[in-house]
Amino acid sequence: MTERESMEFDVVIVGGGPAGLAAACKLMQQAEKNGTELNIVVVEKGAEIGAHILSGNVFEPRGLAELYPDWKERGAPVTSEVLRDDIHYLTSDKKSIKVPGLFVPKPMHNKGNYIISLGKLCQWLGEQAEAAGANIFPGFAASEILYDDQGRVRGVATSDMGIGKDGQQKDAYQPGYELLGKYTVFAEGCRGSLGEQLIQKFDLRAAADPQHYGIGIKEIWEIEPSMHQEGLVVHTMGWPMNNRTEGGGFLYHAANNQVFLGFIVALNYKNPHLSPFAEFQRWKHHPKILQYIEGGRRIAYGARAVNKGGLQSLPKLTFPGGVLVGCDAGFLNGAKIKGAHTAIKTGMLAAESIYASLECDDRAAEVTEYESSVKKSWVFDELHRARNFGPALHKFGTFLGAAFTFIDQNIFRGKLPFTMHNAEADHDSLAKAQDAPKIDYPKPDGVISFDRLSSVYLSSTNHEEDQPSHLTLKDAAIPIAVNLPNYDEPAQRYCPAGVYEVVEEGGESKFQINAQNCVHCKTCDIKDPTQNIIWTVPEGGGGPNYPGM
Repeated sequence: MTERESMEFDVVIVGGGPAGLAAACKLMQQAEKNGTELNIVVVEKGAEIGAHILSGNVFEPRGLAELYPDWKERGAPVTSEVLRDDIHYLTSDKKSIKVPGLFVPKPMHNKGNYIISLGKLCQWLGEQAEAAGANIFPGFAASEILYDDQGRVRGVATSDMGIGKDGQQKDAYQPGYELLGKYTVFAEGCRGSLGEQLIQKFDLRAAADPQHYGIGIKEIWEIEPSMHQEGLVVHTMGWPMNNRTEGGGFLYHAANNQVFLGFIVALNYKNPHLSPFAEFQRWKHHPKILQYIEGGRRIAYGARAVNKGGLQSLPKLTFPGGVLVGCDAGFLNGAKIKGAHTAIKTGMLAAESIYASLECDDRAAEVTEYESSVKKSWVFDELHRARNFGPALHKFGTFLGAAFTFIDQNIFRGKLPFTMHNAEADHDSLAKAQDAPKIDYPKPDGVISFDRLSSVYLSSTNHEEDQPSHLTLKDAAIPIAVNLPNYDEPAQRYCPAGVYEVVEEGGESKFQINAQNCVHCKTCDIKDPTQNIIWTVPEGGGGPNYPGM
């Protein structure tokens, strides 16, 4: 085995999203304020900072304003202020009811927020961190957690480059690097592969509900100037989802005649014949959406899982040698459909706690102060107020769940004297295929609705073809022997990138994995009913390269 080179740092940060970059920025601020030196590194699997970032995004600037009070003067790409919120309940494929503002839950009001590209904001944060002295390593995928003799996290190793499909080293082989730190911050985003390993190893979810997820699918369109209203935020609920399937659409009017539109389907859906991608495509044909994009041009596509478990699903945040921040822990506020502001804040809180520990003569093995600081912060208060949002939708359905949310948020301000729970993991929710109605999806017209392969093309997804697949099966027989007869192999439909297919070969069904198509959304890792699919990082730099998502 080739020996890996190692590099020593004070702090290793895994993930160049808003949480990880905020942690880097805050650490460097603390060092400058106290006249000390810090050596920190941010390792990011995307080819560049922002390449793997995908979010709606209506952005609440609270966390950013605490990190950089002068963010406007510094030129942060946060400029399109929300001017109006429209929420429509779609009653059919043609009809809808506009929800009066009086009945909109308070967390859904976006006055003071901004329509942004989170990818561009992360690029900007990366520039701030680098200017302050942080090391930024894009194109390196952290693939392994390193432990010391006492079982304490001591850093991560990046994946080897130049390994062929046969597992042999190619001429261009380069071994990975060991990035060693006094503390390691895991900020991989939703369903981080290393974060999941840590949660299992240290039993961090022992006192928590299962994490719950949605799959968010997004496109960027350039639309006719006459239809563009910069600052308009549109949300929809109802059609094409039924009352027992959580989901909804968004359409945000950004700058430069662009709209960001997308659809989120909760991954606790029951019908194995459902395709979130196809639901999104037919949703665009509803008159309330079509009126804006007709005559326009689709220019980008992507998909990403989102956390929606909220407060009850938060794991323990600390363990010997490291912490979980942002969506790696699950800090998204489902009632607001926002997680970037909480990601930034938790990254900052982790940085403050780690810096304080680094300055101590007797450095703590576990930075428990971080979890205490989160519980004292506005992040915890916000999630506590929203704690019943997800469980209520699950228990009561979309319509009555929305009514409950209005009462909970607008009348009781999130202070009802009880906490609801959802103990069913998303992968356990599927009904058997024979017991669920099949869904007849219309064929895409190539103008408003599209197929998956042409969509993946727009995501600029690329993986080195001759490398071991980063999508593996615990048991290669299960897809055909178990999932196909029981669930009509739902991976064919829940994947928004056409990675999984059931093909006929020699008169027999075969499960085919097209790993090159993977946009790193993590849906398969979450929704596979037998939990047989394992998502790991590919070679660094592989995956989508999102243009301003």
